Amino acid sequence: MKTLIGLTEEVKIIGAHAKRVVARIDTGATRSSIDIGLAKELGIGPLIRTVKVKSATGSSVRDVVKAKIIIAERKINASFNLADRRHMKYRVLVGQNILKRGFLIDTTK
Repeated sequence: MKTLIGLTEEVKIIGAHAKRVVARIDTGATRSSIDIGLAKELGIGPLIRTVKVKSATGSSVRDVVKAKIIIAERKINASFNLADRRHMKYRVLVGQNILKRGFLIDTTK
């Protein structure tokens, strides 16, 4: 059974601390991303590796951390690359590494 979610979802990110935030669902993003400041605030870490990320603004190398995320009442251990998202509307972006675990996106939700 697939879990139905919308283009944005309230999620709970869990590190040493936990916080609920509204995340943007992005089927075009290979990996999920979290704001560096939010990751620090929640005590997420340690860094597990670095990855090269291609975006609209070009390529960059980002650190990757593991964290727990609760999305649509499902708890998932996932990796997130760290990005400066403080000037963006959503501090968490949920990408394909999470979505491929049985989620369907309803754009009207």
